[in-house]
Amino acid sequence: MSTIKKYSQLFLEKFQTDQVPLLAAALAYYFLLSIVPLFLIGFTLIPYFPISAEEAVSFTNQLLPNELAILLEENIVSIVEVPRGGLLTLGIIGALWSSSAAMNAFIKATNAAYEVEETRNMLIVRLTALILTLSMIFAFIIAITLPLFGDLILQFITSFVGLTSAMSLLFQVLRWLLSITVLTGFLLLLYRFAPNKRLPLKHILPGAITASVLWQLISFGFSFYISNFSNYSATYGSLGGIIILLIWFYLTGMIFLSGAIINVLYNDKRSKGVENEQQVS
Repeated sequence: MSTIKKYSQLFLEKFQTDQVPLLAAALAYYFLLSIVPLFLIGFTLIPYFPISAEEAVSFTNQLLPNELAILLEENIVSIVEVPRGGLLTLGIIGALWSSSAAMNAFIKATNAAYEVEETRNMLIVRLTALILTLSMIFAFIIAITLPLFGDLILQFITSFVGLTSAMSLLFQVLRWLLSITVLTGFLLLLYRFAPNKRLPLKHILPGAITASVLWQLISFGFSFYISNFSNYSATYGSLGGIIILLIWFYLTGMIFLSGAIINVLYNDKRSKGVENEQQVS
């Protein structure tokens, strides 16, 4: 218990010293800038597939809280009904640029956490941010889609292949494990390549696993709260959806930065242990 208490105190001190809430707010701002272009990318592709505007809106209602779905519904219908190649191109450029700006901010935050200077070429840093952004998009799609639409996927598989109750239960467990695994894999990349410091895998694994599990719990807990106990539209009107997004992005940034702090503390402990062993020898 004394060890847990000690690390809890160190974590809180580092959390305050590195101004994590302020940095998480900055990340939320950049994530918010990127979400609209990302939605534009997704929905401007739909007219090229046999998917109606009603189906796209229904999908959005299942995926997002009610306030946010209502906010986007009119734009979704307009985009889906008419193919717009130029809008798709602009959406991709805008999404990647703004999202990589968020990753660039995270890189600076992790450098501050590890107390290292950025010595990499600016182009290399931006390219790293871009690759991490693409990895994040892929990880988020898997991490959100599998838990949310796992039942629909299971029904689709069952319609072709008969599954026993045991196999269905196994699939339910695997969809959560796969979701956490994919997100953990992204966080390993994030914590390995974001800071300007070479870190072994075992020094970044604790923070990656912790952040992955916390993100799943907080994301779905927050979604449940919004859907059942809160009505942001009554307070903020048409801005309710934006407020929800900002809060979720803020929590996401807080979790990712907290995982980085866990890795910093673990790395310091391991490094000091190696130094003590060398001094003794």
